[in-house]
Amino acid sequence: MNGAEVDSLLATARAWLRQDPDAETRDELAGIITRAASGDEEATADLSDRFRTRLAFGTAGLRGALGAGSNRMNRVLVSQAAAGFAAFLHARSGGSTPTVVIGYDGRRNSRRFALDSAELFAGAGLRAILLPRLLPTPVLAFAVRHFGADAGVMVTASHNPPDDNGYKVYLGGADEGSQIVSPADAEIAERIRRVAEAGDLAALPRSSAYETAGEEVVDAYAAATAAVAPAPESARSLTWVYTAMHGVGWETMARILDAAGYPRPKTVGEQLNPDPRFPTVAFPNPEEPGAMDLAFAAGRRTRADLILANDPDADRLAVAIPDESVDGGWRRLSGNEIGLLLGARAARAAAGTPGATLACSLVSSPGLGVIAAHHGLGFHETLTGFKWISRSPGIVYGYEEALGYLVNPETVRDKDGISAAIAVLGLAAEAREQGRTLADMLAELGEVYGHFASGQVSIRVDDLSIIGRVMLSLRTLPPTHIGATAVASAEDLLDAAPGQPSGDVLRYRLADGSRVIVRPSGTEPKLKVYLDAQAPSATEADGIIAALEAGVRALLDERA
Repeated sequence: MNGAEVDSLLATARAWLRQDPDAETRDELAGIITRAASGDEEATADLSDRFRTRLAFGTAGLRGALGAGSNRMNRVLVSQAAAGFAAFLHARSGGSTPTVVIGYDGRRNSRRFALDSAELFAGAGLRAILLPRLLPTPVLAFAVRHFGADAGVMVTASHNPPDDNGYKVYLGGADEGSQIVSPADAEIAERIRRVAEAGDLAALPRSSAYETAGEEVVDAYAAATAAVAPAPESARSLTWVYTAMHGVGWETMARILDAAGYPRPKTVGEQLNPDPRFPTVAFPNPEEPGAMDLAFAAGRRTRADLILANDPDADRLAVAIPDESVDGGWRRLSGNEIGLLLGARAARAAAGTPGATLACSLVSSPGLGVIAAHHGLGFHETLTGFKWISRSPGIVYGYEEALGYLVNPETVRDKDGISAAIAVLGLAAEAREQGRTLADMLAELGEVYGHFASGQVSIRVDDLSIIGRVMLSLRTLPPTHIGATAVASAEDLLDAAPGQPSGDVLRYRLADGSRVIVRPSGTEPKLKVYLDAQAPSATEADGIIAALEAGVRALLDERA
């Protein structure tokens, strides 16, 4: 970096510093500026990383590491986002006063970002309603519809690492409380850009005239969610374990369990209350190795029937069942296994309903389509993300393999790990009533609908260019085989036909009927590969997946 470039970078950083209302990030940035100005190359590189780009606002809203700079999550960036979103809402309101609901979880700065947003929304002339305290993301998604709001904002980074935070946006009205999709994301991003280019946060009007919602909104969510699967008599004898993964799920979950009539679980005390440090897990994501070890230990101690785990904002659900064939005696079910169990439950209930459909993301198990057809229901396959799944016409149930489930679309138009937990408890109680277990229900799925197996290969990278390089290589020279199995067809969804899901996704159908899908993660620095197979028996399906995993790893090693 030459002298002129360093001078320009320093000027940009100093302009940011002048408008930053946060003493912590001001001090952080001032120190870096001082070191960079004295010729410290490491500080200059740090400054470049913080200001070389702007944290992009897209259909997932904002998400990134906390810290000073335009490429970090901080009060300046969040305030610009709130002001830009307010301008977007005014522009589409037709002259009426838009209403926006704001929620937040237990991560660092979540409440501060929510308060900044509420003050800026109110200052911009919107009706702003702040949820009463830190709450799960599904409560915010519910509140958008409950209040008939035009929009909602949830401050959360879900299951991201501890130093991240995020800003998730929902739209009401015709969007029915779903997350934003294109072109709304680009329109909001343009409004935010205009605010950022003005460069003076102090000039943005703020007001303390926002409302704080009462407990009735939480009560209403609890009542609606308890109705998903009221406890039968057999539920009383269930023994189960619950962990909130240091997140915000437990208080709301406990209220709903009581309302629905389920016994309280044995809880993982070390992970029960919100803690933004997430001290017992490397990543606060139930899918990550080791994240559920404390829950497994509790399950062994209590000889539990099942384990349920929410991620930190409680929009995802993990389920584990006893299994003596695996080390430790507990097996976490895959997202597809849970998704198909809940899908069959929903299909049985909706059979005969005109226009009723099941939906899942294109990387989820093709088994859901088979279930839908078996029960005479429609089926939609969408791009990844509940912003797409929740918009499927006639949806009565939707899921994606990353532990996301939508079991009550008339209440919440987003994945909801709490209502999904109630539905799973309902299945467990039903199985107990019949002298069976969730494992028996899974086996029955294979007998009725066919044996499906899934796997995943994830490559986490420090350099995002590696992902682009692999995707380009696969597009330029598509593989003819994955492992020993020939590729029958290759599809690039960037070139999808009109009306079909399109995106940065490569899909391969293999000669044995199995399927491999490759895509960059939308929220993490990962390349993700999804594997699916169907076979006459579970053992054969698992064998196909094992061979595919080896073949995919060899392919990625070759192309990286």
